[in-house]
Amino acid sequence: MTFTGYPRPNGAVGIRNYVVVMSSVSCANGVVNAIARACPEIKPITHTEGCGRGFTDLMISTRTLAGLGCNPNVAAVLVVGLGCEFIKADIVANQIKETGKPVECLFIQDEGGSQKTARKGIEIARQMLEQTNSIAVQQFGFEKLTVGLNCGGSDALSGITANPMVGVASDWLVSEGGTVILSETTEMFGAEGTLARKAATPEIREKVLGIVAKQRQRAEALLGPYAGTAISPGNKEGGLTTLAEKSLGCVMKAGTTQIQDVVDYAAIPSKRGLVVMDTPGSDIFSLTGMAAGGAQMMIFTTGRGTPAGFPIAHVVKIASNSALFERMNDDMDLNAGKIIDGVSIEEAGQELTRFIVDVAAGRQTKAEMNLQDLLAIYTVEQAF
Repeated sequence: MTFTGYPRPNGAVGIRNYVVVMSSVSCANGVVNAIARACPEIKPITHTEGCGRGFTDLMISTRTLAGLGCNPNVAAVLVVGLGCEFIKADIVANQIKETGKPVECLFIQDEGGSQKTARKGIEIARQMLEQTNSIAVQQFGFEKLTVGLNCGGSDALSGITANPMVGVASDWLVSEGGTVILSETTEMFGAEGTLARKAATPEIREKVLGIVAKQRQRAEALLGPYAGTAISPGNKEGGLTTLAEKSLGCVMKAGTTQIQDVVDYAAIPSKRGLVVMDTPGSDIFSLTGMAAGGAQMMIFTTGRGTPAGFPIAHVVKIASNSALFERMNDDMDLNAGKIIDGVSIEEAGQELTRFIVDVAAGRQTKAEMNLQDLLAIYTVEQAF
């Protein structure tokens, strides 16, 4: 089985062909947005980071921004900085350049201000658009596809409809040689034993248990005795009572294959197959980390409903129940609630597999149609 994609110089393959203009610091967001207004075909990436953080957060933010530029769906990148920030535009640009794709950077202070920088940036972006439009598509096997997995607000049906449905598709992609990223470490509390038994080696098993233990310690430090029950109000209204209940449903998205790798937030996996990424449970932080890790597409299950998408990786929304699918049909792509009506999990999983194939071939998701381009970089320290 193959899909039509855009080849990149480093051997990666995009399912889209975006020119990205990103800020290296929040002070440059206005210039990035000005370039985007003049060049609506580009994808702007803005954020809140760049200064006022400790070393750990600066490293995470730099890795995330570089990873987003390296994402296979991105064909060319312009990085815009201010000039006096900690996260320098040229540092981010040089990391992206290692992929071989066209990369430029501008500093607002060096260019003489925001208007001059925007004008120069518009010229560069238009040249990049013209250059990338000439990239010819080719046929590739699904070993070139990486799909991230995410749970939105869950309900009592998520663990028996939407998440097992995703598990079937995950097993299919791994069997094709592709990569699946399971995220949201805080939503593994209580299910870490199940995940540990799926580890391909003792070392991976210890890594799985280690990241869950570390996040649990952080949750307990912040929430004390409520750490195990601190689920969102929407989760509670949906019928869940503890994180363990949510977690046991969450990990079913990973299917039945062994875990081949455990990676840090926004890190690119070194192995194919099922990978665990250490992300928080907050949806937009998690999506950003997986996209920076190379996911061209994300599968997002929800029992409560959310419109969230992502600028450069395409988010497939699966409703866990039919009432949600009908109520938020503008945002939901597939209905796992039909499993309650008698459709088998295997049949529903095959429907999702066909949808993944279609999205890889160019089909738009609802979040993509609605321009729900949300992005946020995870940090672990307080700003100063």
